[in-house]
Amino acid sequence: MKKFYGGVEAGGTKFVCIVAAGPGEILAQERFPTTRPEETIGKTIEFFRPFVESKQVDSIGIASFGPVDLNEKSKTYGYITTTPKPGWAQADLLGSIQRGLGVTCAFDTDVNAAAQGEYYWIPENRELDPLLYITVGTGIGVGGIVNGKTLHGLIHPEAGHMFIPHDLKIDPFPGVCPYHGDCMEGLASGPSMAKRWGQAAETLPDDHPGWDLEAWYIGFMVSNLLLNFSPRRIILGGGVPQHIGLIDKVRKNVQKQINGYVKSPQVLENIDRLIVPPALGNQAGVMGAIALAITR
Repeated sequence: MKKFYGGVEAGGTKFVCIVAAGPGEILAQERFPTTRPEETIGKTIEFFRPFVESKQVDSIGIASFGPVDLNEKSKTYGYITTTPKPGWAQADLLGSIQRGLGVTCAFDTDVNAAAQGEYYWIPENRELDPLLYITVGTGIGVGGIVNGKTLHGLIHPEAGHMFIPHDLKIDPFPGVCPYHGDCMEGLASGPSMAKRWGQAAETLPDDHPGWDLEAWYIGFMVSNLLLNFSPRRIILGGGVPQHIGLIDKVRKNVQKQINGYVKSPQVLENIDRLIVPPALGNQAGVMGAIALAITR
């Protein structure tokens, strides 16, 4: 018999709950809006309860928006901490689900889980450690696999808020980050594009100058990560990089920005194998949650 696991992709906009044995082996799935913690967590527990009671699922992986507390010795381990999402600051996401279902749960950030999903389920990626996963959408986040494990530290990587060159003559937009203004997330997230151009990113035509600017900023982010972590693969996920041609522009910008300093064929000649879209597509996060449950 197939062994099934539970997975939760807990996003600031929606929750995705899944019971699966792996990609293409999904027993059940449901998604619903992220409303109040009590309501949203309650729906999550209701979804999994019949699978837990029938003993089809005995472990669940939770991939959460953040910031979150990943310190297992902390009193607030498994909490969402300082999020601006109304009502969710100091929400006990992990503990509430564990108590409600009585099963073991693994917990990590949503983007760390996406990195784990790409690493665990895609055999080629297991040979490419360190591996980084970047998501560019409503927010910008970075997850990392180093020595086979997701990267934690003081808290967890918050490279989406790195500072990058901002030429105010070319781009006078001040940024939207409530903490830093023109950090990476402030300049290149989906909401920043919408505010700068007055329309959602997905509605911008292919020849709109916003795409060249976006590729320039993402290029700086990738270049910084390449210099800091020396990853063997960088996966560009999220809604914004799905725009046709954007990843190709990012690759060319990285080569310009690195300017020959990193003497690796992967940068100089095979950058299309270094910077790639997610092999799991938009299932990277939820399949990462399943991988968390398996490897807990």
